[in-house]
Amino acid sequence: MEKGGKELKVSAIKNGTVLDHIPANQLFKVISILGLKDCPNQITFGMNLDSKLLGKKAIIKVADRFFEEAEINKVALVAPDAKINIIKDFEVVEKKVLRVPNEIAGIVKCANPKCITNHQPITTRFTTTYEGGILKLHCRYCEKNTGSDNLKIITEN
Repeated sequence: MEKGGKELKVSAIKNGTVLDHIPANQLFKVISILGLKDCPNQITFGMNLDSKLLGKKAIIKVADRFFEEAEINKVALVAPDAKINIIKDFEVVEKKVLRVPNEIAGIVKCANPKCITNHQPITTRFTTTYEGGILKLHCRYCEKNTGSDNLKIITEN
């Protein structure tokens, strides 16, 4: 990145995971989904970076941590175009494509205020479907659908 003749750099990581092309407004949801708040590893993130694809994007670099496929795929709920790069010895050794899992547990609140999961200590469970190209989460308990535009990520207090 050039700005006023000066170059700004985000340091490379020797080993770890880079999540790129996250919509800028979804950065903190991704951090929550992956449980990075309490991660002891070095974490670098940038927000509102210029992106031809998204306009503004975010990026997260996590040193010395490699995520399970199920963890990474949960990110697809809020950042379906995100790219995952696995870094070893400063080189990209693997690129992963996100897929929305068929089932989601304990990540998203049910949008139905009357759902038992909003009143009892029960883990939310959804099956994922697409209607007209739009992601919908179908609640196992109350059978209501929650659209991707109405997702509320469960955060730890």
